[in-house]
Amino acid sequence: MTDSPSWGAGGAGEGSGQGGNQGDDQPRQPWFPPASQPGEPPPGSGYGQPPSGAGYGQPPSGAGYGQPPSGAGYGQSPPPPGWSPPPGWSPPPQAPKPGVIPLRPIAVGEILDGAFTAIRRNPKATIGTAAVVLTISGVLTTAVTLLLVSQPLLSTTTGQTPTGAQVISFLAVVVPSFFATIVLAFVVQILLAGLLTSVIGRSVLGERITAGQAWHIALPRLGALVGATLLTGGAVIGPFLAVAVIVVLLAVAGAPVWLPAVLGAFGVVAAVVLGVWFWVMFAMSAPAVVLERQGPVEALRRSWRLVRGSFWRVFGILLLAWLVVTVAASILRLPFSAISAISIGSSATFTQAFHPGVLSVIIGAIGTIIAGAITQPISAGVTVLLYVDLRMRREGLDLILQSATGGGQVSGDEFATVWRPAGPAGPAGPAGAPGAPGGPDAAPPGGPAGPVQTGPPAPDAPPAW
Repeated sequence: MTDSPSWGAGGAGEGSGQGGNQGDDQPRQPWFPPASQPGEPPPGSGYGQPPSGAGYGQPPSGAGYGQPPSGAGYGQSPPPPGWSPPPGWSPPPQAPKPGVIPLRPIAVGEILDGAFTAIRRNPKATIGTAAVVLTISGVLTTAVTLLLVSQPLLSTTTGQTPTGAQVISFLAVVVPSFFATIVLAFVVQILLAGLLTSVIGRSVLGERITAGQAWHIALPRLGALVGATLLTGGAVIGPFLAVAVIVVLLAVAGAPVWLPAVLGAFGVVAAVVLGVWFWVMFAMSAPAVVLERQGPVEALRRSWRLVRGSFWRVFGILLLAWLVVTVAASILRLPFSAISAISIGSSATFTQAFHPGVLSVIIGAIGTIIAGAITQPISAGVTVLLYVDLRMRREGLDLILQSATGGGQVSGDEFATVWRPAGPAGPAGPAGAPGAPGGPDAAPPGGPAGPVQTGPPAPDAPPAW
């Protein structure tokens, strides 16, 4: 008798172990360790095999590898008993969202949603500010329009030839009014860009400011905004002016008629392409002026660096925002346009078929103010949030903003420190944040950034080279 395991099953195994001939007439059975040995499967099951119907190393039928059972969505009700996630698995942490957007690179839908959320959370500082500025502009524009309507040249009857004095008087009023209207629209856009940028920049950090605080932040930056806007406008309009000058010079030099026409057609196409390109590349200049406190030239360079490499994405988002704003403004102005058209009375003068009366001008101005007060904050919000997204993707601004919001409300110069662009030592942060001036990881004078060790080195610490 031995304690070694049998080589068969039951009596067949015993006979086979003694004579060796009895087992030749019977099929050999697989060998199983005794069931009494610890850590081994019970008799009757394959060695290390899963239950019948399941592949080796696979979960039960109907469940994907590493997935909860069917019918349980991610983040929904807990799965039924018997299922557990893989060891060490945990859901990814969610990015903090102290304001209108999560502090991470965001998608197009989140940019639009953040713009609408900023308006909804702080309507007084967004819609209210835009309404005040546009009302002042609308009153002045309406006065200019009524002055033009009252000109004697526009009161001549059909078939009557205007005199030279009437034409001169009309031009003396129209030309200054035209330029005054352009300057007024330019100033209004500058004001709205500065005011709304400051409001929406604060809303990213979850802070709400009043219209007075927005004025206090934006007014010192108006000069730089004017310079940046003039430079951007010159870059956009410059190609068109160059084409016009070339065509005029060719016509004056007596070139064939077809040459200025062909060059003009191709030149206009090229000017449109260049104008759109400059418009997109310099679109982030207003946030750079207000939030980073950059000068005009530095703001244009800053915008160029941020947009470079992301032109088509920025162009698509800005174009989508423009379409949304245009359609919304048209819908909002539609009732006022209908009322304005109804208010136009019949008259014998030939120009009243083409220009409205006093009541119609006022009604149209009211519709323009209301539409602009709602849509201008949307456009400004998309621009600011797109600027924030570009900086989070390129410079890790989301980490800086997370540090800023973790220390409480940021105000005064600390707000400018948060938005300050990255330098040679990395992106700047708020005072007290890691890596920021005065923070725990601040670099000593003349030394690299990082934690400063004041005690003796650890026993196992590697030598500092």
